[in-house]
Amino acid sequence: MAVAVENGRRMFDYWLTVYKRTWQGTMISSFLLPMLYLAAMGIGLGSFVDNNGTGALGGVSYLQFIAPGLLASTALQIAVGEATYPVLSGLKWQKFYYSMIATPLRPADVVYGQLAFIAFRVFTSCAVFLVIITLFGGLKSPFGALGLLVALLVGMATAAPIAAFATTLENDSGFAMVFRFGVVPAFLFSGAFFPVSQLPDWIEWLAYVSPLWHAVDLARNLSLGTVKPWLALLNIGYLLAWFLAGTWLAVRGFTKRLIK
Repeated sequence: MAVAVENGRRMFDYWLTVYKRTWQGTMISSFLLPMLYLAAMGIGLGSFVDNNGTGALGGVSYLQFIAPGLLASTALQIAVGEATYPVLSGLKWQKFYYSMIATPLRPADVVYGQLAFIAFRVFTSCAVFLVIITLFGGLKSPFGALGLLVALLVGMATAAPIAAFATTLENDSGFAMVFRFGVVPAFLFSGAFFPVSQLPDWIEWLAYVSPLWHAVDLARNLSLGTVKPWLALLNIGYLLAWFLAGTWLAVRGFTKRLIK
């Protein structure tokens, strides 16, 4: 166990060193775009929504309604971005994963280090976004700050299975399906912008299957101070199940791909 932790730490140090040299390239996608989206949707569009009544939103402002959802959605998008092309690059194009396992590192150590770095990316980016949300008045309850942990959880619940999927690909064409049929629908129908109860029944149930819906629901309830313990446990358990299953599949996929 101690060896696995140490190996994972070394992998994380590697990715952190790489990020120190390339972090400027993530400024727009990780920090600027979420802030602009919050301003456009929460303040711009939100002013029209608020003027026409917010009864369907539980009586809170549109900014306070969508802010937790945008936080969770940002985490998902960052996680997917880090678990797709960078992973396939290490397996197919640059093949740096192969040099890693030429050392005492195991494929599992590579996975743990990669996921630890993705967690770092999600946490730091969402922490900045949470500060912006707070400054804009998007949190109604102090418990809304716990939304950062929810964002981290949904990020990992997404990153692990996507990384596992990346190990099955020979080119990046499969990622178009991930974004087109996974990320975009989840973003639109997760309840981030409107209650999913307003959707047709068959789409509403599909929304409940999405990990993002569970993260949005939990983050919003924390932010609004309306947490139901049983539902919060269900949300957390569902996200953990995705993360654990995805991690197991990722380790299996990396092992199969790297050790032939």
